[in-house]
Amino acid sequence: MDTKKHKVMYVRNVVFGIEDSLVSTVGLLSGIAVSDVSTATIILTGVVLIFVESISMAAGSLISEHQASEYESRKDLPLGKARFAALLMFVSYLLAGLVPLWPYFLFSHPTALWTSIGTTLVCLFLLGAVSAIRFGVRPLYEGFRTLLIGGVAILVGVLVGKLLEYFGVIAHP
Repeated sequence: MDTKKHKVMYVRNVVFGIEDSLVSTVGLLSGIAVSDVSTATIILTGVVLIFVESISMAAGSLISEHQASEYESRKDLPLGKARFAALLMFVSYLLAGLVPLWPYFLFSHPTALWTSIGTTLVCLFLLGAVSAIRFGVRPLYEGFRTLLIGGVAILVGVLVGKLLEYFGVIAHP
């Protein structure tokens, strides 16, 4: 695999890790927070999600990048560069997951919820825009597209949380 392909693999894993972590973490936390559970429950859920998904995403990256490299070369290869891509996925997912979680350490409801959503949407926009600038494409378009895609996940999380609360699936003490 040449250097350009390595760079593409690394960029793909970093962007995917950040985007997926922001979207899935804020979607989950928002869905839980709107159902009016305790802040401790929200934080516990967020921390567990971030660590489990960081490992899961890194494992998925390792396997898929390695298998793609073997497919492309048509021969058995050592894990090599796929290990570094998996590490990048792990770190980017872990760190990005802290963005939607940090407000719950500092604020109470509903301030934490809205701060989490707002901060995450800003980060999603920046992820799209900075990636676009780096690769010479339309930053505003890519920024808003990334924000919109993430916004849909937040909306789904909120709707599911509210529906489960409405139908009594979530019992409050």
